[in-house]
Amino acid sequence: MQQPPVRRVSPLLIVFVILAFVWLIFFRDQRVVTHPDATPRAVTARGDLAADEKNAIEVFERVGPSVVYITSIELRRNFFSLNVYEIPKGTGSGFIWDSEGRIVTNFHVIEDASRVEVTLADNTTWKAALVGVAPDKDLAVLQIGAPADKLRPIPVGESANLRVGQRVYAIGNPFGLDQTMTQGIVSALGREIKSVTGRTIRGVIQTDASINPGNSGGPLLDSAGRLIGVNTAIYSPSGASAGIGFAVPVDVVNQVVPDLIRYGRLIRPGLGIMVANRRITERLGIEGV
Repeated sequence: MQQPPVRRVSPLLIVFVILAFVWLIFFRDQRVVTHPDATPRAVTARGDLAADEKNAIEVFERVGPSVVYITSIELRRNFFSLNVYEIPKGTGSGFIWDSEGRIVTNFHVIEDASRVEVTLADNTTWKAALVGVAPDKDLAVLQIGAPADKLRPIPVGESANLRVGQRVYAIGNPFGLDQTMTQGIVSALGREIKSVTGRTIRGVIQTDASINPGNSGGPLLDSAGRLIGVNTAIYSPSGASAGIGFAVPVDVVNQVVPDLIRYGRLIRPGLGIMVANRRITERLGIEGV
């Protein structure tokens, strides 16, 4: 005698039944309670901004347009096709030095780049030409062709009279987040750091204003919104801000940048000494030693 075929229950059906059972147990008594008369909360008046808040806002609105975003691009050759293509090498910050379109940044931001682009605060991007570099000071000057009405040169201060504890601001592009402002104080003065060439940069400003990758080349400002340093390096085991940042003092910048504009490099003063022989000293009436 032939037995009737056994019908197998689909595993999917079993799962569906279990889920339906769970829903009936846990959710059948829950109801969505609505309130048709609900309205937005009333806004609490905050009063006037604090004096330090007003100052920070004023500094950003005045100096922010002077800060630029720098993208360095390098050429790479495909190993198999030998085609040359461009890839972003890195990003950094800079600031407008004058109405001629000169931009100051760190040397290490544009080092080994085949092409450099500068993006202004209005999001227009300009191809930059290299004017001059001072690797020993980690400084570089670029030139863009933007019209004068798009350029707002940064106010320049001085660093010789800075004091520990002064309020400072940093504006830059950390991790590519352009027009980012942080604040802190002058933590120490007279620090020494190594430049990319290994030479010592002296008189460096230490600050706890948050400085991260991408801030390099951006301005460090005093509470009056004047340039007092160029953010250059951080001390951090993790690579992110640890509250110890360093800036090349503006007094150094103000000495180096004019040389870079005039000569393309830093001109170091030298002492010229020539040893004259006896015949020349006798002719000139100079007694030897």
